[in-house]
Amino acid sequence: MMTFPRQPESIQSHLKISPEVQRLLELGNDSLDGEMVEAILDQAVRFSSEILTPFDAVSDKVGASFEGGRVTLAPGHDAAWLMFREAGWLGLEMDPDFGGQGLAKPLAAGVTEIMERGSVAFGMLAGSIRGASRLLALHAPETTKEEWLPRLLSGEWGATICISEPDAGSDVGRIRTRAVARGASWEITGEKIWISYGDNPLVTRNGHLVLARIEGALPGTRGLSLFLVPSGSAPREENGVTCRRIEEKMGLHGSPTCSIGFEKSLGTLIGQEGRGLPTLFAMITGMRLQVGAQGLGLASAMLETAVGYAAERKQGGPADKPPVPINQHADVRLMLLNMATNVETFRGVVTAAASFAELAEKEDSEEARARAAALVRFLLPVVKNGGAELAWNVGSLALLVLGGAGYTQEWPVERWLRDCRVLAVFEGTTGMQGQDLTLRRMLADDEGLKHFCALFESELSSGQAPAPPWAEEALQLMREASRWVRESSRTQCELEAAATIFLRFTTIVLQTWSAARLVNSGSEQLAAIGAAWGQDVIHDARALLERAMVSAGRLIALAKD
Repeated sequence: MMTFPRQPESIQSHLKISPEVQRLLELGNDSLDGEMVEAILDQAVRFSSEILTPFDAVSDKVGASFEGGRVTLAPGHDAAWLMFREAGWLGLEMDPDFGGQGLAKPLAAGVTEIMERGSVAFGMLAGSIRGASRLLALHAPETTKEEWLPRLLSGEWGATICISEPDAGSDVGRIRTRAVARGASWEITGEKIWISYGDNPLVTRNGHLVLARIEGALPGTRGLSLFLVPSGSAPREENGVTCRRIEEKMGLHGSPTCSIGFEKSLGTLIGQEGRGLPTLFAMITGMRLQVGAQGLGLASAMLETAVGYAAERKQGGPADKPPVPINQHADVRLMLLNMATNVETFRGVVTAAASFAELAEKEDSEEARARAAALVRFLLPVVKNGGAELAWNVGSLALLVLGGAGYTQEWPVERWLRDCRVLAVFEGTTGMQGQDLTLRRMLADDEGLKHFCALFESELSSGQAPAPPWAEEALQLMREASRWVRESSRTQCELEAAATIFLRFTTIVLQTWSAARLVNSGSEQLAAIGAAWGQDVIHDARALLERAMVSAGRLIALAKD
């Protein structure tokens, strides 16, 4: 029977076999040294399993509450946060000059995956702080950096991302929050919703990154600017920022999702006027990588739970003999194999995306940095949405493996399923990721796609053994999809109709690329998993490509009717 690697060993293996990680080592990134990687991942596993996992069960049951205009968190949240801060987990890949650890992004992604497995609700605050820190490091005035970055990365202060409003969710251009100049500062007035940890007792000050429209600015997204608006825990430090309510949610009960009001709140302009959305994308890149790691962490937890349960639970077998473990039944074995191949191949995609993000900053030539950045833009929609779908699909199968037990609160699978579904919503919905991939990365800016196809082809032709036929077909299908999208007769309506299906199709192709790497990894265990993936899903890729084309045609026909 095929065996599956556990999460930390798998992360180490992917870092070891990744050509991009090898390139980072050549460029002198010492944090990717094998012994250091093992030590850091071991510490992450210990913290996640000993602190976050038991905390998550409590926080799900108790949840956050809102009374008297303030948020209260579950018992133990403050202690867990203090330990997290003191251990230095917040500043994983940030500059040591500001209190960060300076780890390479692929290793930081592995640590994030392990931590999110322990508690996604807990990790929501850390993710916002890291994202805000990256943005401020790139775009804030020097005085703002010096004041905020050390305190953010120590966990003393927190940060939020304030984009959505009651009438402006994905339609960001309709934002009504306004900004009025007051000397060197700006007065911000408006309401923002879906703000994770918008109010909480874990930090003494919050920095709200707020998208707002300066009076007289252009309509739509071009008129938006970005502001850093502070609020403190003491009444005299509130700065006109109030929490109006928190949401009652399907999952992530331990993470307060706030509606925040701003009433003439003083803030600092970050970046240029009218460039709020492009400035914010410095943060979005890291946040979407985080969603991929979140989904991967939850999927790993659900896979290992199902594997353990299937080895212990005994049912069936010959009537004249003792019952056998359910992992001996073909249907259960197929579900476990499906889960494991999805997890392992997607881990390769996340490792590659994080590595390219690092190379986009660290490569030694402008051309190489531009190539890596283009690959990141191409991979990001798949990483973000793929992590969301991975967790949901693997969790659904894990529940089936556990049967009735999986549907109860005695086992954590039902909690993880509730927690993971929002991954397909925040940081850009599935439909938005599909349109980003299809309309931008396959059409308007297809440099990343071209680089990916060239890389895939090069790897298939340079291996010591002949390339697997399924890998060659995956590359052929990707090029076929690209040609279809770029045909001059395609309408916007056709492309939008096919976008989400193209997103799922491209996810399969990227996981197949990852599977081909596993086949050539030198590890019998990973090679077997890679081969099992490739042989199983290539038919799915072909079917999805055909379905995308058919769906677009059907929508056009309906529109004409």
